[in-house]
This record gives sequence, structure tokens and C-alpha cells, in this order.
Amino acid sequence: MGSRTRDRTVEVFDSTPCRLGEGPFWHPERQQLFWFDILGRRLLTRSGSETQVWQFAEHVSAAGWIDRDRLLIASETALFSFDVTDGTRHRLTPLEADNPRTRSNDGRADPWGGFWIGTMGKSAEPEAGSIWRYYRGELRRLVPGLTISNAICFSPDRSFAYYTDTTTRQIMRQPLDPQDGWPDGLPRVWLNLNEDCLNPDGAVIDARGNMWLAQWGASRVACHNPQGRLIEVVDLPAPRVSCPAFGGKDMRTLFITTAIQGFEGQRPAAIPEAGRTYRVEVAARGQQEHRVIA
Repeated sequence: MGSRTRDRTVEVFDSTPCRLGEGPFWHPERQQLFWFDILGRRLLTRSGSETQVWQFAEHVSAAGWIDRDRLLIASETALFSFDVTDGTRHRLTPLEADNPRTRSNDGRADPWGGFWIGTMGKSAEPEAGSIWRYYRGELRRLVPGLTISNAICFSPDRSFAYYTDTTTRQIMRQPLDPQDGWPDGLPRVWLNLNEDCLNPDGAVIDARGNMWLAQWGASRVACHNPQGRLIEVVDLPAPRVSCPAFGGKDMRTLFITTAIQGFEGQRPAAIPEAGRTYRVEVAARGQQEHRVIA
């Protein structure tokens, strides 16, 4: 059955073990969840009772949808379009291709059709990563010097972007230009988790502006209102929770990826729940993922 949040049960959506499950997103036209196993270099999806897996030669971590069949995928060296019907791909732009130490990490499409993508060192080297934005053919570095980029998401009124360097345990809120979505002004600390020693990972904003934040090592997703106050917690049976995403026909299903990373030698006997992808029905309604203009 799994853990419970209020009167709702957390269930296994897909039992495929992921070394580092990440980047879940619901494709609004296909009505289908896609997610990644970054360390396994895989893209996964599930349709009905069948799980489909695409294997890549390098790390892949995050995606947005271009149209019904094509995704924009971030890898350790590029952003590229990928056709899920036949596997064809087309490189859109290099992404730190000249730096073999880094790979892509958390990312999400923004309300203007852009795509924000964070990078990090493959061994979490201090300040080796950045956050970039791809918009109408231009890739621009927005935030340099991050160690583990995460929690990229956007307020429903298009006023703010959010992000974190997990090692700081702080969520930043960045004002955005309403016309084109580029940063407008300086970011400020919106949520500080240092007092509770909690590690922010992936995040998504619901239709009311509440943030649903995975907390790595805490076995949970925490929901904070727009003022940063904790209003709900979803407990998970897996110890390393990485990223949530809203989906389903009414956008009230919260899908949650987890990781085996750090427990590889113990699976499956000690921690069989690690690395699975979970789902839970919640009262909140999510935002539809924005289309990427490629």
C-alpha cells in the first residue's frame, strides 16, 4: 500500500529501478508521463501497463515537449529534439560540450516557450554547474557557480522563476520580465531549509502557486504556499526522493521519482522501494507543462 498523506495513499506507478530517477513531466497531448534515470542514461515512459525505455550513450536528465511526438531533451553535451515514435534526434545547441566534468541535471520549460536547464559536476564538484536558458535559438547562462542545480519551476502568474543550489539548502526566487521571461532584477532567498537540515531537490508549482518540493534524504515531498509556509507533506517509502510532477486527466496526480544512488550495494534486499516512481492523488491541481519553442 505504501505511505499515506492525509487520506491518500502513495502507490507505485512504475517499479523499474532507477539509479537516479529525475525529470518527470506529463505530456499534455499524449497524456503520458516521461521521466529519466540520469545515471542509467535512460528515458522512460509508461503507457497502460507497458514501460518503454530508450537508452542513450550519455547522461540525459530533463525534457520539455515540442509537439505531440517530439521532446526537447537535455544531455551532458547538448539540447536536442527527440522523436519518441522513431528515435530520431536533431541537435539544437551544445550545452557545456567543451567541459567533460559536467552534465545536465534539473530543467523545465517556462511560460514563454523557453527551457531552463541546470548543470552540475558529475561528481558534484563545488561550483562547477550553472543554470542556462534556451529561448528561440539562443542559449544564455543565467546563474554560474552552482554545485547541484535543482528546483527549477515557475509561478502561474509568470512573475517568478525558482531554483536552488541544493548544497546551500536555500530556494531562490528570481523576478522575470513579463514580456519575454528573461530575469529582471536580482534573485532573493525565498525559502531557507538550513535550520531543519533539509536538502531541496526537484520541485513543481501548482495552479495556486504552491511549491511541491522533493527533499533528498528525507523520504518526502513538502508543499509550501507562495509565502514559503509549509502546508502539507507527502511521505514516501523511498529514502532519496528526487522530483515531483503533476499529471493525469485532471492534473491532480502527483508523480514522484526516487533514486537508488548511494544504496546500490544494498538493493533489493535492504531498500526495495528505492528507485521506483510513485504516484499519489492530491487535492491541488497542477499547471500544464508549457510547450517549448524549438
